Amino acid sequence: MVARATVVAWLSISTVASQESPPISASGTLLAPQAFRIAAAKVRASIVRIEGFGGLSPAAGSGYQSPGEGPTTGLIVSADGYILTSTFNFLRKPPVITVTLADGRRHVAQLLGRDETRKICLLKVAGVNDLPVPEWAPRDELKVGQWAVAIGVGFGAAEPVLSAGIVSATSRISGKAVQTDANTSPANYGGPLVDAGGRVIGVCVPLSPGSREEAAGAEWYDSGIGFAIPLDGLEDVLTRLKASERLQHAFLGVRAAPFGDPPTGAEIEEVIANSPAAHAGLLAKDKIVAISGANVLDVLHLATVIHRCVAGDSIDVAVNRDGQDQTFAVKLAALPPPAPPLSPPPPAEKSKQPRPPKPPRPAI
Repeated sequence: MVARATVVAWLSISTVASQESPPISASGTLLAPQAFRIAAAKVRASIVRIEGFGGLSPAAGSGYQSPGEGPTTGLIVSADGYILTSTFNFLRKPPVITVTLADGRRHVAQLLGRDETRKICLLKVAGVNDLPVPEWAPRDELKVGQWAVAIGVGFGAAEPVLSAGIVSATSRISGKAVQTDANTSPANYGGPLVDAGGRVIGVCVPLSPGSREEAAGAEWYDSGIGFAIPLDGLEDVLTRLKASERLQHAFLGVRAAPFGDPPTGAEIEEVIANSPAAHAGLLAKDKIVAISGANVLDVLHLATVIHRCVAGDSIDVAVNRDGQDQTFAVKLAALPPPAPPLSPPPPAEKSKQPRPPKPPRPAI
């Protein structure tokens, strides 16, 4: 095994066949780059270059390639022209999108549905039925510490760029993502993360555990903290994206606090007006003990369970109200936009300055 956890390799995969095999090294140092090239070569034909033209003006001083500017990366997921990529590539909402296949063919693509909770979206190229589809790695076979290679064509070179590392976690961001320390960036968002056998683990996307903003997570590019959305188990989501659905973050509409000793479940402190919780009849002081049959451990776990859903999903919320168990059917709504910041209070005399108010708990 290589001594370091991460190996970044700027490698061309077109010369694999012509290169002589390096001598076997006891440490594996010489064998690893060759293995990465072979793995990348197996999936290369399924990787496409995506370009967006027009759209909103880029933000100045972003520090990385502006989304919608220059090439980015996508992955073929069906022979008849469906291509999965990252929503980050279309923050500028370009009206014209083109896809260049590995064999050089270039097509105009239509943007269909998007899953904003996973930062993925689906493109469709018309008039094709012969596109190569890669093999997907079963999610239950993923292991922390296994090799992973991120592949991208967004730098504009003739050959992809490879960044090798390991799978550092198999279930992040409410269970929706795999984490890797292979470097990821806007150049390979939408490209595949593959295992040592060339099977696709997932599609690289920018994500952040603490924010659901459109571009959240991109600030970590090339930091060794990257995420990929596994393809195994994504069939239902792909079906909805083909139907041009927009999957949004779910919102229950409560502020909650832990209760019990030790803390178990979550007690509602406030029900947000006109929220799904309010429409369903949930009240302050209700103790949420389960969501659709899954026990709620604490407030953080409640947030995680809700974040696994998307707007429009229906759930059963089991609560304890005044010692009685009750269950409410709730249809989740889309997460509302953040409230504008409060205006600062007028300056006061130094001796009479009030203590700043404690911010409310975030609504779930």
